[in-house]
Amino acid sequence: MAKISLKNILSKDNEAISIVNSLARQLNADFCVEDNNGKIIFSVETGHDLSHNLSHDLSPAFQFPVVLENETIGFVKGNEKSAFVAELLMHILNKESERKKLGTEVLNLYQEINLIFNFSDKLAQTIGAKAISEITLDEAAHVIKSKSGVVVLWDEEKNRLVVEASTDELFFHEEKINEELPLLLGIILSGQSEILTDISSLQNAGIILPEIKSIIYSALKVKHRIMGAIIFASNEADVYSAASLKLLTTLALQSSSAIESSLLYEKNIREAQEKEAAMRKIFDATGKFVPYEFLKSLGHELITDVKLGDQVERIVTVLFTDIRNYTSLSEIMTPEETFGFICLLNARLGPIIRAHHGFINQYLGDSIMAIFPQNASDALAAAIDIQHEVAAFNKVRQEKNKSSIQIGAGMHTGPLIMGITGDYDRMDACTISDTVNTASRVESLTKHYKASILLSDASLKQIENTQHFHLRNLGFVQLKGKQASINVHECFSCDTEKEIGKKLETLSAFNNGVSFYVNKLFKNAYDAFKNVVDVNPEDRTARFFYNHTRQIVESGIPENHTGVVEMEEK
Repeated sequence: MAKISLKNILSKDNEAISIVNSLARQLNADFCVEDNNGKIIFSVETGHDLSHNLSHDLSPAFQFPVVLENETIGFVKGNEKSAFVAELLMHILNKESERKKLGTEVLNLYQEINLIFNFSDKLAQTIGAKAISEITLDEAAHVIKSKSGVVVLWDEEKNRLVVEASTDELFFHEEKINEELPLLLGIILSGQSEILTDISSLQNAGIILPEIKSIIYSALKVKHRIMGAIIFASNEADVYSAASLKLLTTLALQSSSAIESSLLYEKNIREAQEKEAAMRKIFDATGKFVPYEFLKSLGHELITDVKLGDQVERIVTVLFTDIRNYTSLSEIMTPEETFGFICLLNARLGPIIRAHHGFINQYLGDSIMAIFPQNASDALAAAIDIQHEVAAFNKVRQEKNKSSIQIGAGMHTGPLIMGITGDYDRMDACTISDTVNTASRVESLTKHYKASILLSDASLKQIENTQHFHLRNLGFVQLKGKQASINVHECFSCDTEKEIGKKLETLSAFNNGVSFYVNKLFKNAYDAFKNVVDVNPEDRTARFFYNHTRQIVESGIPENHTGVVEMEEK
């Protein structure tokens, strides 16, 4: 508030002059008014400012002080009636002082209301205890002049104080605050709002820096729960006022509610995230037993959405793989070694199937059943990579002086029903289709034909770019238990470069042999396959046909032979 002076009261445009002149005329008073430096600022002779036209002849008999708020700010000099003028001036000064004080209070109140309104608006747009603490400290620092300030919160989970926001310079030893918790809890975190000038206990405990002389703080609390405090410190004593404490308490009450809501929100979010993570973990674990692709085929995203009787029919390619001579292999291993061997091999093969857009429907001990929903070319590409991976696996086994393994892969494309069967207490994902049985039988043919990869004609017809694969037709075969025969094909893309070269060199002769065989021209077929074997004796599939046709030629052609290979075993 600007200081009130006699000169301002008795200025030309102030109505106080007319009041003083009127009183002077009525009292016939002869006087002048001086400031506390002895300078004449008003005289009854002119009624004007006499700072440039002083009456040096005026020798007053009396002088009366003009006092405002216990401070003398001037004198009225003249005859004895000048006392009334002095009284009038003091009355005018007191009224002006009260008016200015009221204006200042109104202005301060407006500023406080504006500050609180803006603060509330900022809080409404802020999420997070740390951000709210920083805004609170920043707003409080505008009205509380201090060396430094902090907002500390109580961490209920860790039972310790945490500095959430601070100015550039801390006024305490941060490592000490949690070592002296009983002292702090009894003073600053007592739930009160207070101005401390006696901070010797805090300094003796080594918490507060020696140069600090006073502290002002307000508790952050909701109902009866103390969450922390806003604290300011100063190097000067008696620097804080009751008005500052009142405003700080108001800000603390507002921010407490915001922090409480934020902490509750963060807790709810954290709990929701933990629940989501737990559920995701369950879903991920469940997905390892019931593939996500299986659920997606049923029109579901989550295992919890499935219900008994859900089913869908799709055209898919089913791929079976099987370890050759697994029984003999497992006989020389302990059950633990056998299990470890299977786990190690499946860990290599599973990712290959998924990489080619397939999913594993079942691990069947030494076998794998995989489903490829998109295209048979995915299954064939996966089978080729599986054989390459087995070759790499064998190199590792050979380095450990272990025997190599062989895997047969067979596939068939056709309709398949995927669904949920069982009962309400025990449900299971299952596949029901003759496609599965046929695919399994095609894989079994790999042992018969001495081939690594076989596919049915139904699978071949779904492959658009057959030129990307090395294929040869093996003719028709009647699977055990089946009425109709199927056409099967060998893929030799997984062979070594040398083997592929030899098979391509003899491919024409091999195809002729198969054609002769299908048309029951077994002598011609025998000659064709002999030519293939002569050029490529390592071609075990050609040798199978060579031995088979030779047996027919030597034993005579059966009357009921149709040119279809009949399988007596599954």
